[in-house]
Amino acid sequence: MTTNWQPVQARVRSATLSAFRQEENKPALVGLTPENLKKLVALPQGENRLEWIAANVIDFYNQINMLYGLVFARCTEVTCPTMQASSRFEYLWVDGDQYKTPVALSAPKYIELLMKWVNDLIANPKIFPVLPQDAFPDSFEATAQSIFKRLFRVYAHIFHHHLQEVIGLGAEAHLTSSCMHLIFFIRKFKLVKSVDLLPLKELIARYEGSKTSSDPRK
Repeated sequence: MTTNWQPVQARVRSATLSAFRQEENKPALVGLTPENLKKLVALPQGENRLEWIAANVIDFYNQINMLYGLVFARCTEVTCPTMQASSRFEYLWVDGDQYKTPVALSAPKYIELLMKWVNDLIANPKIFPVLPQDAFPDSFEATAQSIFKRLFRVYAHIFHHHLQEVIGLGAEAHLTSSCMHLIFFIRKFKLVKSVDLLPLKELIARYEGSKTSSDPRK
């Protein structure tokens, strides 16, 4: 069984980002140290901040799409009746459209709605402009903040409720590196409040205290 979401193609509005987004130019995430990640998330010289944020929204959407696909078949209405990250953190869904007030949902339903919501935002050229002459809306950074805050919740859910399945697939290092990449990025550009990262506080502390990202448990 696989997810219903398809990878989103990168927007091509910048020669710098176009070259960076080529697969052969992307650095391997697994094994990167905290110092490496700090360099990786830094704004490329001469690049526009909003373009960089938009490009990373798409990258992380695609990464999470793939990673959640590893546990999709085990994340069901029965196994995960609420969207949470341990019993301490429960997430409610609201989108101002179909769900105008916060509502408790199962994890698979929450993530399904989240991924569709992000996909629809990315596909909207009024929010993620495609033509070079079109500017980002004034609300873009606030929109990106909301996207990143919610995407982080998928990582948190996987770590707290599906980690053993990920380990069984031999993908723990990839999951950890991808998650830490997101965390370093959103902290670098102040896109998410520290309180929103509390569900993975221990993981972050272990990673930042380790010499490499290959095994953050050490």
